[in-house]
Amino acid sequence: MQHSEALLIGGRAGVGKTTVGWEVSARLRAVGVPHAVIDGDYMGQVHPAPEGDPTRTAIAERNLTAVWGNYAELGYRRLVYTNTVCVLDDLTGCFRRALGDGVRLVRVLLTATDETTERRLAGRELGSEFDSELAGSLRKARMLDARAPADTVRVATDGRSVPDIAEEVLAATGWGTA
Repeated sequence: MQHSEALLIGGRAGVGKTTVGWEVSARLRAVGVPHAVIDGDYMGQVHPAPEGDPTRTAIAERNLTAVWGNYAELGYRRLVYTNTVCVLDDLTGCFRRALGDGVRLVRVLLTATDETTERRLAGRELGSEFDSELAGSLRKARMLDARAPADTVRVATDGRSVPDIAEEVLAATGWGTA
């Protein structure tokens, strides 16, 4: 049995995880590398949180397991996964259970300054949640910086093009891109 590989792209709100994830996918498609893309932010989006699962981790894992099971059944072995905290050791078990014990995890933490992320969030958060997104982004940036495992590749996004960032992210995988 061929083991799965997961590129985990984490980072604070406004750092560019989703945009970079889609660019990584475009580059993989361009060179014919089979893969799946999952935006992990949607795996646990229920309100209220399920009883006994205040951080929505258990429901997100159940959904990831179900979705990945469908992809794996079709023969996919590579996953591009974006989510704020997906690079943390706390979630390693979740990925091993969902994708299999032999999964190879490549962790990439996208970073940006507070000024850059505030500007990006101001352009994106047009509703009532700008202030809470900004505060949460700041808090999570500090937490991710402190808790990301040593094997996490850190990629700065300030002042860089999305293709340039995606190229650096892909270099960490060894997935045979040009």
